[in-house]
Amino acid sequence: MFGHLLVPLDGSRLAETALPAAAELARRLRASVTLLHVLEPDAPPTVHGDRHLRSPAEAEGYLAGAADWMAARQVSADVALNQQQGDVAATIARIGGAVGADLIVLTTHGRSGVRGLLFGRVAQQVLQRGAIPVLLIQPSASGRDAAFAFRRLLVPLDGSDTSERALPAAAALAAAYGAELGLMRVVPTVDTVSGDQSAPARLLPTTTAAMLEVEAAEAGSYLERIAGGMRQEGRVVATAVGRGDPVRVLADAVRQRQVDLMVMATHGRSGVSAVWAGSVASRLIGTGATPVLLVRIPPHDEKTPDLLRPSAPPP
Repeated sequence: MFGHLLVPLDGSRLAETALPAAAELARRLRASVTLLHVLEPDAPPTVHGDRHLRSPAEAEGYLAGAADWMAARQVSADVALNQQQGDVAATIARIGGAVGADLIVLTTHGRSGVRGLLFGRVAQQVLQRGAIPVLLIQPSASGRDAAFAFRRLLVPLDGSDTSERALPAAAALAAAYGAELGLMRVVPTVDTVSGDQSAPARLLPTTTAAMLEVEAAEAGSYLERIAGGMRQEGRVVATAVGRGDPVRVLADAVRQRQVDLMVMATHGRSGVSAVWAGSVASRLIGTGATPVLLVRIPPHDEKTPDLLRPSAPPP
C-alpha cells in the first residue's frame, strides 16, 4: 500500500528518530525513500541542541550522510533539498506530491517543541494541503539508534464510516508484518459523558447508565462484524470495548497491550481543523503513547464532525 516514503529532516538528532521507522518500513514494504530538508528563512543557529543547517552545501552534506546511513541498512534513499527557503509545511506537501510519496514519516517535534508541530501549523498544513497519510513518530534522544517494530496495531473506531477509512492501511501493515490487529471502541460511563449530553446524564443517571450499557453491547457486536470479515481474510484480529474517557481508555490500552502503532482516520480541511483543535483525537496523539498513522479523508467524504467523538446516549 505504501510504496514511496518521504522523510523530512531538520538536521537534529530528534528528527532522525524518523529514520529507523522509515528504514524498517521501506525494507518490509519494499518502498522507495526520499529524504527532505527545507531551508528555513531566518533559521536560528541551533535546533534542539544541534547546529542548524543554514546553507545548501551544509544541507546537501547532511542529507548525503543520512542517505548513507539508510544504505548501510539495505535501503536506497534519494535526497531532496528545497533551496527557496519557503514555508516548511507547504514545501513538505508540495514535494511529497512531486516525488509521488504515499506516506510522510515525521518526528513529532519542530522548533517550537512537540506541541509546536503536533498541534501547530506544520502537521496541520501537511495534512490539509495533500492527501498523503502521515506517520507521526515520537522523538527519542537515541535519534538514528531508536528501535522500531510493528507487532501490535490498534485502530480506534467510533462507528462512523470515517473512522473505518483507517482499516485498509491498518490491515495492509498488519499483513506485511504478521502483526496482531486490534479494533477498539470506547463508550463513556455516566460520569465521563461530555458535551451536550453531560447535563442530561447528571439529571437522569440511571436512565443514562442503562442506555450506555445497550450502546456498549451494540459496540461489541459492531466490532465483531468488522473483525469477522477481516478474519475470513486470514487476519489475526482482536476486539475490545472500553468504558470511560476515550483518551484515558485508549492510552491505557496502548500501554497494557504494548501497541506499536495506532492507525486513525482524519478528515479533510474542515475536519482536520476539528481534529487538531482540542478533539479527543488530538488529545490522544498528544499523549505520545505510541506512533500514530493518520489517514486523511478527502473533504467531500467527511461524514462526522470529529474522529473518536465521545459516544452520547440516545435522545
